[in-house]
Amino acid sequence: MKNNDAIKAFLALGQESRLNVFRLIVQKGDVGLTPTQIIEKLGIANATLSFHLKELVNADLLVVERQSRNLIYRPNTDLVNALSDFLLDNCCGGKSCQVTKKKKVSCK
Repeated sequence: MKNNDAIKAFLALGQESRLNVFRLIVQKGDVGLTPTQIIEKLGIANATLSFHLKELVNADLLVVERQSRNLIYRPNTDLVNALSDFLLDNCCGGKSCQVTKKKKVSCK
């Protein structure tokens, strides 16, 4: 992953409502969510949600699929994993890392 790709994703996540939408969709994984389900969970106005979803899709953080009359939004797991790898690249100075039960990274 290039720096510019990571910056594009982080800029899209740099707004509170957008970050909340993304985190909710990530929690649902491959099942995804419709805009109506997101509105019910987060209470975001339809027009505002539409804008945030567009920004997340443009940053490649979400993929969207039409199923009948519904749009289903899912996380782009390839990009999410690439971002994680990008952030943790050469973590601990190249030593092995482990994630503790409290989800903290520690170096061996």
